[in-house]
Amino acid sequence: DGWSKGVLIRELLTLYEAFTAGRPSPLKELPIQYADFAVWQRTWLQGEVLEDQLVYWRQRLKDAPTLELPTDRPRPEVQTFRGSRQWMSISSDLSDSLRELARVEGTSLFMVLLAAFKVQLNRYTKQTDLVVGTHVANRTRAETESLIGFFVNTLALRTDLAGDPTFRELLAQVREVTLSAYQHQEVPFEKVVEALNIKTDKSRRPLFQVMFALHNAPRPPIKVAGLTQSMVKFDDRLVRYDLEFDLWRGDDGLEGFLVHNADLLDDATTERMVEHYVTLLRAIVATPGARLSELPSFAMPLTKTLNAGF
Repeated sequence: DGWSKGVLIRELLTLYEAFTAGRPSPLKELPIQYADFAVWQRTWLQGEVLEDQLVYWRQRLKDAPTLELPTDRPRPEVQTFRGSRQWMSISSDLSDSLRELARVEGTSLFMVLLAAFKVQLNRYTKQTDLVVGTHVANRTRAETESLIGFFVNTLALRTDLAGDPTFRELLAQVREVTLSAYQHQEVPFEKVVEALNIKTDKSRRPLFQVMFALHNAPRPPIKVAGLTQSMVKFDDRLVRYDLEFDLWRGDDGLEGFLVHNADLLDDATTERMVEHYVTLLRAIVATPGARLSELPSFAMPLTKTLNAGF
């Protein structure tokens, strides 16, 4: 996961600097290994503890609706994974304004960005009951911070936009939903899906079809003589969801990409979706007290005449 990459880079640089100077490894022995965590999790997360956690998810996600996102092509009967991506950036000025809004409202930047994304989905689908997935580092104990291993878990965040609330009111709801989900993040997502007894649909993933993530795992800077670092942009041809927004802090504001299922949506469609999202963010920081109906309105920018399911 992203956190593990940060640990790997930090330790690699530390060892490189020490060994080139003829010094022994300065790294301290780890108090536990990933296998110790796995054994602990398996031992702890069962019986009454597991059931108490699952009660929350059953109540929160009971009868969760399917997102009916308009698409350029009909959804195949069996889900496909051919993907494409649109790179995006959010200027430093807009990013700073979003952070300030988060500070004033007592939320995180992630919550502000997620709330805006849900407004965008509402514009496209006209649905008010929305479930969006996100990733959490799931490193809730100090002993796990220096471990390399896959701790990441997936959370389903459900929000109700009915009644035309103000963006501030929606943001407060997103805050409550997100914080309560964090308190129950230990349950593997697969266990949640199993507990909900969701009817199998081979055409889409269970529970949610869109993912939104703000990656803030520590990224140690390279400050070793003779070494530099650079971001390599790659074209990932595989996709897990209909849509996946991935953002992180860049050198100038926020940057990231929108990954989409290429068998459902065209590049031109998602390119316009990125533009819509930035437009919405600008309106939100300008008038956070506006009702959702007063924020910019736009339809799904399909490039084909087909609108599957509508």
